[in-house]
Amino acid sequence: MSDGWIVTNVEILGGKPCVKGTRLSVEFLLELAASGAIHAETLARYPQLTAEGLSAAFLFAAANLELDRRGHPGPQSRDA
Repeated sequence: MSDGWIVTNVEILGGKPCVKGTRLSVEFLLELAASGAIHAETLARYPQLTAEGLSAAFLFAAANLELDRRGHPGPQSRDA
């Protein structure tokens, strides 16, 4: 799904799923995209974020929405 790019840790952002090695939550990155930010702008503004990490955040969100739609528990991430 996100190949280890998305992690959770209760000590980082209260356990929200984040891109590994950053304090950027999947939720925050989705909000940026929804507000009109394009990938290049987001990557330029947050140099700790890679294109792979950003893509993984979107894939993670999509996969968890699908799991939620099917009635499975979410979110699905790996602990840091």
